[in-house]
Amino acid sequence: MTSPWQLSLAAFAAAAFSVSVCGQGTDFSKIEFTTKQVSPNLYMISGSPNVDVNHPDAAGGLVGVLAGPDGIFMVDAQYAQVSEKLLAAIRKISAQPIRFMANTHIHGDHTAGNPVFGNMGVVIFAREELREQMVHPAPLANGNRPPARDPAGYPVVTYGMGAPVKLRMNGEVIDLIPVRAAHTSGDTIIRFENANVIMIGDFYRNYGYPFIDRANGGTLNGMLEGCDQLMKIAGPDTTLIPGHGTWIKRNDLVPYADMIKSVRDKVKQLIAQGKTEKEVLAAKVTAAWDAKTAGGLGAAGAGLTSADRFVSAVYQEVKAVAK
Repeated sequence: MTSPWQLSLAAFAAAAFSVSVCGQGTDFSKIEFTTKQVSPNLYMISGSPNVDVNHPDAAGGLVGVLAGPDGIFMVDAQYAQVSEKLLAAIRKISAQPIRFMANTHIHGDHTAGNPVFGNMGVVIFAREELREQMVHPAPLANGNRPPARDPAGYPVVTYGMGAPVKLRMNGEVIDLIPVRAAHTSGDTIIRFENANVIMIGDFYRNYGYPFIDRANGGTLNGMLEGCDQLMKIAGPDTTLIPGHGTWIKRNDLVPYADMIKSVRDKVKQLIAQGKTEKEVLAAKVTAAWDAKTAGGLGAAGAGLTSADRFVSAVYQEVKAVAK
């Protein structure tokens, strides 16, 4: 029998996910974009801080732009409500046609703007799982499924696990590297070989605690595998750029993965003692990291902190494996 606590937590989690997808409660008119040049022809575009209720560090997900005579390659598409502003920011970088886009994962702060660019003729690349999530969105807490996304934003070129998909343009080699189910089941790392830059997506973040989106196939083990995979493909000087938070180097992945393992082990111990999810959350197993995790005790939406969201997901996965 499901307890009222479990129902409440499920509702919170669903609401937090819904907010992260559509940006509910955010005043999109206040979002402006800032562009940072990473290499001679690679740029990162980020939204305003302290506007997005779910991402106070910078509104929506980070957008990458590789520009040059071969046209523009984009990474992610932000919220639909800011597509016109995003396009204007891209046009300040280059007037060349936008030819390709890759999505790092399904969430709306990264993909809701897809239809605008799809209708412009942009060819969208993504995991097969991501396309399926657009066509058949994950059910809500009440069991109902939201409507399918606008088909204009569906990926045209899809791929699964295996060798990277490679694109060559503007003197750059772009690798679309699939990640085993981590943040979601459809995660992709984007590597720019010559610039020595990797866009991680959201399975690593240093604003708030990790978000394991179990409704969209995310897993704790996959998140750890993703960190291991990044450690192998990144060099010591590679710039690693998450969808949210500050840019890092390879060594910064070690304490992040260690924190995830430590929280997992603490949760395992409490489950072995017969503790309920409510009791595990009350134990504050993230306390050792809270003070140094920006947004750790907030920024998850719907009154659920990112710490509680993370611990809840760890509990549910560990509990499911233990059965």
